[in-house]
Amino acid sequence: MTKRVFSGAQPSGDMHLGNYLGAFRNWVRLQDDYECIYCVVDMHAITVWQDPAILVQQTREAAAAYIASGVDPKKSILFNQSRVPGHAELAWIFNCVARLGWLNRMTQFKDKAGKNRERVSTGLYVYPNLMAADILLYKATHVPVGEDQKQHLELTRDIAQKFNTDFGVELFPITEPIIMGEGARIMSLRDGTKKMSKSDPSDMSRLNLNDDTDTLAQKIRKAKTDGDLLPAKASLLEGRPEAQNLVGIYAALMDQSRDTVCAEFEGKGFGDFKKALTEVVVTKLAPITEEMKRLQADTAYIDSILKDGAARAQAIAAPILMDVKKAVGYLV
Repeated sequence: MTKRVFSGAQPSGDMHLGNYLGAFRNWVRLQDDYECIYCVVDMHAITVWQDPAILVQQTREAAAAYIASGVDPKKSILFNQSRVPGHAELAWIFNCVARLGWLNRMTQFKDKAGKNRERVSTGLYVYPNLMAADILLYKATHVPVGEDQKQHLELTRDIAQKFNTDFGVELFPITEPIIMGEGARIMSLRDGTKKMSKSDPSDMSRLNLNDDTDTLAQKIRKAKTDGDLLPAKASLLEGRPEAQNLVGIYAALMDQSRDTVCAEFEGKGFGDFKKALTEVVVTKLAPITEEMKRLQADTAYIDSILKDGAARAQAIAAPILMDVKKAVGYLV
């Protein structure tokens, strides 16, 4: 079986350092060892209301971020989800395979819905089934995931297994996770206990991929820290979430362990450390920012990449979806 990776990110709000370290950079590293399909998941985006004109713009921005980070549209397939109708078709079938109890256990829905769960869209509730369809429409064997997505991948595996059992086929693989290194979970610059997120109302909580050099420096300078010095080992950062986060960001960008970073800066305060971190962040992100600006100015190029990627994705998805329809009993 072809070793195939599927992954994607929502085009909702500015792409930030967490997206880069937790996803985009890792996607680039997988391109040489797997057949990779990378998707701008615009169907997932509309589980909460989006201004249509802004969604178009943000879809292009997300694609630009992928490419600027190193995703090669010739090596990998890059497209936006809504161009391939099989995502929606398979998601409906999976709505009828997945069990209500499985979805009730999804912690991300509880987090996103909060106290307004009776008023959120049904799409937000069943979107893990769409996520399963995204992956299995291409028979993806592997998915790079962070800790917060492991539960959804487990659901994908459950759906694949139940579909195969219910219909007496061996159609879908049991997809395996790829857990990637130090950058898997980047936290807010304002609160080290919360994940860096586009949805945080404070722009100072995240380092956006389209921030200029001065903005990046200002955000790092104002990032929340504590008054203690850096210890010799990362384990001694326990109970210091903001310190852990900044050390983790430095370690991820430098491809070092947190212990190596602590050993280098042992006994120094965050005034010195933030200067070093700023230099690293600017060095790594400035070229991505510049390339994103160049790509976003050429909407025809971005649109052509997404259109071509969708055609390539459709070529893989169509025969798989046909097999699904036959297994279910559709007259095709």
